Amino acid sequence: MTSSASAQIQHSQVPVGDVELHVAVCGQGPTVVLCHGFPGLWYSWRHQLPALAAQGYRAIALDMRGYGQSSAPTDPAAYDRVNTVADVEGVLDAFDIDQAVFVGHDFGAHLVWDLPDWLPERVRGLFQLSVPRVKPMPIRPSDAFKYLASQHFVHLEYFQEPGVAEAELDSQPRRFLATLFHALSGANRYLDCWQHPAFVEGRRNGYLEVLPEPPALPWSWLNEKELDYYATEFARTGFTGGLNWYRAEDRVWEQNGAREHRPIEVPVGFIAGSADPVLQMLGEHPFEQMQELVPGLRGTEIIDGAGHFVQMERPDAVTAAMLAFLGEVHR
Repeated sequence: MTSSASAQIQHSQVPVGDVELHVAVCGQGPTVVLCHGFPGLWYSWRHQLPALAAQGYRAIALDMRGYGQSSAPTDPAAYDRVNTVADVEGVLDAFDIDQAVFVGHDFGAHLVWDLPDWLPERVRGLFQLSVPRVKPMPIRPSDAFKYLASQHFVHLEYFQEPGVAEAELDSQPRRFLATLFHALSGANRYLDCWQHPAFVEGRRNGYLEVLPEPPALPWSWLNEKELDYYATEFARTGFTGGLNWYRAEDRVWEQNGAREHRPIEVPVGFIAGSADPVLQMLGEHPFEQMQELVPGLRGTEIIDGAGHFVQMERPDAVTAAMLAFLGEVHR
């Protein structure tokens, strides 16, 4: 494991099996592991890292497998639950950490919800953003995505075929990132792609064709320098690694289906924006399901007007909720 310092944040490359993961570490104390989603990086937690450290925690933000300075296998099978669980376990082992509180957003939350079942001895608690826990799909995810695509454009289906989304996104990473960050934010307030078909006269609609043009930067929560960091990283790596998390969904579904799906009894906190499109996608009763599936749930907070990237849109509110939860867990 090699390290280099940048201000308060230590950047390390951690070998885990046949991959290497980049992590950003800040502070000392009980450990909090932060797992981003699509299209994220460790940098998605830039507001939380120093704030957690200032309150006596060791915060570890990963570039998840496929992103940033972490290894990016080309085979979607490398992003199944066996491998992604091994990644976080390997990071704990590299830092000699017995247990941690895991924080997840988007696909990171999808992984973190599974950790109490896959790594029960290593999980002290969960703090989840944007993605409630719901019952498993009764059908293969790719089949569900195809059905949704028969009704309207849906990124879950668009991302499935290797090379299709890359042809659009890799050629214009900065434009895509700005467009998506705006489209899923509280400023937009509805999922524009649902207003468009997936195909027009046999031709696929692209993601950028079904989302609104973003306003010029800076926004209240994102400036040129911050977007530049994302754009530079994705211009270097492309989007295949992140897209492969979507392409592994059938394998994850199969692997989880073979497990017990025990209720989650460790302490859990949940926070989301009221304008998050994920809540729209999940329908009317996601929180009722979560109460049933997560008896350890300590509370749910909905931030009025915030969208999907809530930890960046409302960093102070998210950090305060996270610290309150950690204070209870470590009392």
